[in-house]
Amino acid sequence: MEKIKIKDGVLKDIMETYRTLPDETLKKALKEAENTGKPLYEVLIDNRVLTEKDILNDYARYLKLSFVDLEDKQIPKSILQKLPEKIAKKYGVVVFDEESGFLKVATLDPLDFQTFQFIEKQLNYKVKVYIATARGINNVLDQYKGELSTEVTKVIQEESEEHKKEEIELESPEKMKEIIQEAPIAKAINIILEYAVKTRASDIHVEPREDYVHVRYRIDGILRDTMTLPKEILSSLISRIKIMANLRIDEHRIPQDGRIKVDVDGKKIAIRISTLPIMDGEKVVMRLLDESTKAATLEELGFKGMALEIVKRNLKRPHGMTLVTGPTGSGKSTTLYSILSGLNTIGVNISTVEDPVEYRISGVNQTQVNPKVGMTFATGLRALLRQDPDIIMVGEIRDNETAEMAVHSALTGHIVLSTLHTNNASGALPRLLDMGIEPFLIASTVNTVIAQRLVRRLCPYCKEEFSPSEEMIKDLKKEFNLSKSFLTFDKAEGERKEIPASATGFKERKIMPPKNDDSSGKQTPEDIDKFQGKKEEKKSAPSANSMNLLLYRGKGCNRCDGGGYLGRMGIYEVLEINDEIGDLIVKRASTEEIQDVAIRNGMLTMHQDGFIKALEGLTSLEEILRVTKE
Repeated sequence: MEKIKIKDGVLKDIMETYRTLPDETLKKALKEAENTGKPLYEVLIDNRVLTEKDILNDYARYLKLSFVDLEDKQIPKSILQKLPEKIAKKYGVVVFDEESGFLKVATLDPLDFQTFQFIEKQLNYKVKVYIATARGINNVLDQYKGELSTEVTKVIQEESEEHKKEEIELESPEKMKEIIQEAPIAKAINIILEYAVKTRASDIHVEPREDYVHVRYRIDGILRDTMTLPKEILSSLISRIKIMANLRIDEHRIPQDGRIKVDVDGKKIAIRISTLPIMDGEKVVMRLLDESTKAATLEELGFKGMALEIVKRNLKRPHGMTLVTGPTGSGKSTTLYSILSGLNTIGVNISTVEDPVEYRISGVNQTQVNPKVGMTFATGLRALLRQDPDIIMVGEIRDNETAEMAVHSALTGHIVLSTLHTNNASGALPRLLDMGIEPFLIASTVNTVIAQRLVRRLCPYCKEEFSPSEEMIKDLKKEFNLSKSFLTFDKAEGERKEIPASATGFKERKIMPPKNDDSSGKQTPEDIDKFQGKKEEKKSAPSANSMNLLLYRGKGCNRCDGGGYLGRMGIYEVLEINDEIGDLIVKRASTEEIQDVAIRNGMLTMHQDGFIKALEGLTSLEEILRVTKE
């Protein structure tokens, strides 16, 4: 992806000329740029001081040019095709409009006069230069591509019918390799991978059906139809993928697993390949892992308030276990990687045993489980204990042997991180009892249990407020146990309004009305401070329903592909093992008893954490119900 081309000195001059930032903020950013060697614009964007649009708007003004927002703009084909795709991609310049014999072009580098002269000469047009964001330019570049299925089919059709037939009928693996490595199939797979990365897909499913090949992408946790391909190309497609992953191309009867690394759009993508024989051929699933992204912080994952405090406080303890629970695909590994990245300093030895190693963390000793040669979680953990570790991460506690070793490691002065498959945080403790661990050992070694699910985030570009109907409110009361209410100050109406709250998660909100007409309208409710760890802004004017409840939904736009959701976040419940919970464990209390005491002590359930995030407009109530209903 193209980057902004503004020298630090010029950007400093722009910031000072237009007084964009307070002097102190600018000085701090300049110092960080000098210390880290990063460009000033990167420091400002990374620290969320300014957005790319803010910087480019001022830059355009400084150069007496105009800024154009192309991030959602659809360009007519007749305009787009005036500049060939090859030139547009090579020089990072796109055409977006035509006016009075001039072509309007957008770029990140408005001082590249040589390129504009070249384009004028090539197209026999005068050009008018605008500045746009990298995302905006990429949005236009993507429009050169047709519909994905058409694009892939067109590439594959470059092979002659004779060539296809020959390839399908070939018996010799050597000859097959030679033919499959030729351009068309390889190019088709590249297009499929590029589109997957662009749409933020986590998995690609290539599924043979009776008469066609079905390709689906998993985006934000949901499988979406992407395209269908001719059945004739299945053999060459699967064989090409197997060659990339160094799998046996002449073996079609048993499952195979492999791993490859590719560069897609400047990103390093690790791909886990899994093949499986099914009735209509071999199915392939490709799991995409972007190795170029750094681990998110706990705050970025969606931890906040009391839950965040508990996790951070217990990770500072010199020993003990932190367990993350939830079903497959609920983001447990991501949470563990985030915790590991936060603990990863030069003064500690961190060792992991995982199945599989999903992300590489610089400075962490990561070991891959391999049951075929006897390398299990238990044997790996036993070996790690002889490697002088400070922090140990075990990918999953599956059996009694691994559980016992993990508990004894925590007991002997190590920080141990691991995952379990239970539905909620309280269920992790009886689960360890079922594995044969003594209750007093669990009570004295487990510090924190985090249960989690992943929900889709509402698209920030098209989400809207709405007032639920009376019928919907009845359903919400039933689903979320909304028997209490809290007050909030409505600045637009100048009066207090009642809004429902979860009976087990909230008390009545205290109000701080605006002091004067210039007030921001912010409120400081005690319970939101307690549970969310921040002040919350008042949303908007009253709604039509009797409880004055405002909710959010996504309308659907270009950026979220019409779905109304963009990206995912976690909802959590965090159980701290205090003396009271410890006594219950020793008494072998049930999951329900532990859960009741934890809630009485102030633990927010996933249901409640999700409800708060829905009220904040981060997700929808439908999403919370989808992932938390049992």
